[in-house]
Amino acid sequence: MQDNEQARSGDGIANQRLRERSTSTPELDRVLDIPVNLTLEVGGTELPIRELLELQQGAVVELAKQAGDPLDVKVNGTLIARGEVVVVDDRLGVRLTEVVSAAERLQSLR
Repeated sequence: MQDNEQARSGDGIANQRLRERSTSTPELDRVLDIPVNLTLEVGGTELPIRELLELQQGAVVELAKQAGDPLDVKVNGTLIARGEVVVVDDRLGVRLTEVVSAAERLQSLR
């Protein structure tokens, strides 16, 4: 229950900050409604095609991350934050624990 309230209040804060920042400029207004893909990456691994082809239902693939490590939050493939899984009204969500600086995000695009 506490996670739900914190997640909702965090969402409200994010929306409030966006409203405060968006003191409408024509340039900003043009991009605010463009949809982006937000993905949460649990982890990854590298394996040979032979092992990939041998995978069957019930197989377990070991990931490079440790249990409890934060998830990577990506927008259109670019890392923007890290976070942890939360449950909000019986649905999964993510609580951001670290936001990547704008400079780091720009660097990753190069």
